[in-house]
Amino acid sequence: MNVDSRIAGAKTALVIIDLQNDFLDPKGAYARGGDSNPAAAPLPARVATVARALKAGGGMVAASQFTLWPGADGEPMVSPHLKALRPFLRKGDFAPCSWGQANVDALAGLVDVTVCKVAYSAFFNTQLDWVLRRAGIETVAVCGIVTNGGVASTVRDAHMRDYRTLVLADGCAAFGEERHQTSLADMHNVAEVMDCADFVQRLA
Repeated sequence: MNVDSRIAGAKTALVIIDLQNDFLDPKGAYARGGDSNPAAAPLPARVATVARALKAGGGMVAASQFTLWPGADGEPMVSPHLKALRPFLRKGDFAPCSWGQANVDALAGLVDVTVCKVAYSAFFNTQLDWVLRRAGIETVAVCGIVTNGGVASTVRDAHMRDYRTLVLADGCAAFGEERHQTSLADMHNVAEVMDCADFVQRLA
């Protein structure tokens, strides 16, 4: 898995999964529904540091935004499995161009490309792959929430698309440390798993 090799900054993209207000902010949809994720609270500042270092090395920063598109009646089109898991989701949550859908403030000015996603993977039905290839990206470093959901799905899709795939272990969080660690261990099969500081240190 090229564990000891350097990372070519100019050919690398940081892909930030779903660090959005409706997920993380105390006024967001998940906090309102009593489903906040304390483990994710430190992520924005930590990821922002990585993003600055990568951009200084000529790399790209991309972010996915989970999006609930409104139907003709204005109600969000929520997949049945998500509705069962998160029954508190309502009109206006994760809506396109809304405050809740937006990236958290810590990422302001750092994101070069944003894609709206409707499922776990940032590659599914988005233009992310097209943009990365046009930019000459060969390495994808994934972070964000949740480790066993959007992060893991994006990592596997990146691997299937023949990117060198990295996971920033302390740049991710799940609903529970056991889920987080189990998912990281599983992703070792398709990606290099490292901490944010290690990633920054390896930037060429």
